[in-house]
Amino acid sequence: MSEITATEVAQLAALARIDLSPEELEQLAGELSVIQQAVAMVNQAPLHDVPPTSHPIPMVNVFREDVVEPSLSVAEALAAAPDSEADQFKVPQILGEEP
Repeated sequence: MSEITATEVAQLAALARIDLSPEELEQLAGELSVIQQAVAMVNQAPLHDVPPTSHPIPMVNVFREDVVEPSLSVAEALAAAPDSEADQFKVPQILGEEP
């Protein structure tokens, strides 16, 4: 596997419109080369008999039944609200929207 050069990093940085100093180009070239070597090592793992999976442990959905239970009345829910209007929470206007 070939080393990634500072020139190649500079070309990628230009394509991504990222301004990097010469020191940053050298540092990133070294770091990307190490990452490239690590990926190459992972690619050498003997996986020919390992089936593809989305998760290493079998999982089951743990949804609960949707059961209607008693809840707060409108008056109880609005009791602690700083402000309300027409049985709704009243909040400050945002983003210059019309009410």
